[in-house]
Amino acid sequence: MTGARGLPARLRTAWSALDPEQRVAGAAALALLACTVLPWYQKSAPANVGGRPENVSDNLSALQVFSFVEAAVLVVAGAVLALLLARAERRGFHLPGGDGTVVLGAGLWTVLLLLWRMFDKPDVEGAGATTSLQWGIFLALAAAGALASGGARMRAAHRPEPPLPVADEPPRRRPDAARHERATEVVGEPPFWRGEPPPAPPAGRGEPRPPDRLF
Repeated sequence: MTGARGLPARLRTAWSALDPEQRVAGAAALALLACTVLPWYQKSAPANVGGRPENVSDNLSALQVFSFVEAAVLVVAGAVLALLLARAERRGFHLPGGDGTVVLGAGLWTVLLLLWRMFDKPDVEGAGATTSLQWGIFLALAAAGALASGGARMRAAHRPEPPLPVADEPPRRRPDAARHERATEVVGEPPFWRGEPPPAPPAGRGEPRPPDRLF
């Protein structure tokens, strides 16, 4: 329950943290999602109403004629919103070409999909049934164009991305300390004397005797 209550506050904070051009892209992505529940097509089919043949019409939303195009529109809008949320929360990662290029490409790709869908209308059931375009798909096309425009503005702004997270590295030792450790392992610790040095051994037979002290 706490997470559900904190979600609106999190979204408001994220929206206020976005740059103006990022807000344009975010608003366009939200509009694109909203357009999927609007009427995209009108289905007309002959029917017998009260003993008289008439054409019965019915509006169909994008979710009612779900195909690859509608699925791609949902994925694109959701991915752009997820990207903007991550940037608003200062999450560091890098995308090829930058965020603006990715959002621009997503908007142009959606425009091409919607234009294709206008000519490749969905098949509907019923003898003699036909489909025609409705105003919802034109709003979706406008939202896709606004998404591409927002991506172009993001690309032109050249705003820096959040820094990448840096893993904690162990402290580096000085090179002289490493050499000293290796030398100690090979040679061993130097001798350490305590007290007076030991007396010199007596001179052996045949060895010259040190001269007596003169004073």
